[in-house]
Amino acid sequence: MAVTAVAALLAALGGALWLAARRFVGPSVQRLHRGGDSGLMHGKTVLITGANSGLGRATAAELLRLGARVIMGCRDRTRAEEAAGQLRREICQAGGPELGPDSGGAGELVVKELDLASLRSVRSFCQEVLQEEPRLDVLINNAGIFQCPYMKTEDGFEMQFGVNHLGHFLLTNLLLGLLKSSAPSRIVVVTSKLYKYGDINFEDLNSEQNYNKSFCYSRSKLANILFTRELARRLEGTNVTVNVLHPGMVRTNLGRHIHIPLLVKPLFNLVSWAFFKSPLEGAQTSIYLASSPEVEGVSGKYFGDCKEEELLPKAMDESVAGKLWDVSEVMVGILK
Repeated sequence: MAVTAVAALLAALGGALWLAARRFVGPSVQRLHRGGDSGLMHGKTVLITGANSGLGRATAAELLRLGARVIMGCRDRTRAEEAAGQLRREICQAGGPELGPDSGGAGELVVKELDLASLRSVRSFCQEVLQEEPRLDVLINNAGIFQCPYMKTEDGFEMQFGVNHLGHFLLTNLLLGLLKSSAPSRIVVVTSKLYKYGDINFEDLNSEQNYNKSFCYSRSKLANILFTRELARRLEGTNVTVNVLHPGMVRTNLGRHIHIPLLVKPLFNLVSWAFFKSPLEGAQTSIYLASSPEVEGVSGKYFGDCKEEELLPKAMDESVAGKLWDVSEVMVGILK
């Protein structure tokens, strides 16, 4: 009995040490743009959806440090203002410039309300941006919802497809004119490796016949990729590029709709600490595509860990991408 207990204890200790070693010496994405690149984004305006937490917040923090003027498009204005205040304090404490909301230059941080589950909100947000902003250099479609129970957006769309695809589809289209007039400019779309498990069923895009929260998330992420590739085709010759990325497994609040039994949570937290990326690590490819000279002129590609990756054939189907674009235009009410 004593021998068994000791063996179990040693096994647990060994497992913990292995996890710790995996966390600290395992492969990781190198943080970008340190030191001399602090002014890389000076004079550029970047719009990030869902910028108050997780990947979006980490992306905003790094682009601010690189000198960008960042617009945070967030559903909850109060939480966004709190995040913006924290970002200003963090950058100031790190020796950066004081980031006032109306500083009118590099490092300016602006908060605007944007609910991607409401086409009315998207249109109002874009109207405000078009009235107030003389240019837009980078649009980062980052916000998303993950495996939620079946619910609908304000306009009656299945929530994951409505927010992850349709809300960003309308947002991007309404801002295309400003992006074109600001060229060279970039659009960055955040997807997921889980796109592999989705498909586009044009007979039930709203998932009213059948709803599986995992499958519907994967469908929305596949739609992100098809949208990116079709948009890249339509933007040829405009000097506006669009690329899509997966951040990998990241420790964020995206999984807030996932129920984890109380007894399992400590193990889950340990595993996520050992194997998942931090938000800053996960944000590196978004930052890279938004700012790096290496991808100047590159468009329609899929990236992971700051490198181009291959897609499954279903994510490169031009006929499906074209049809999805046409159907999406009808769904969001874009008039020809």
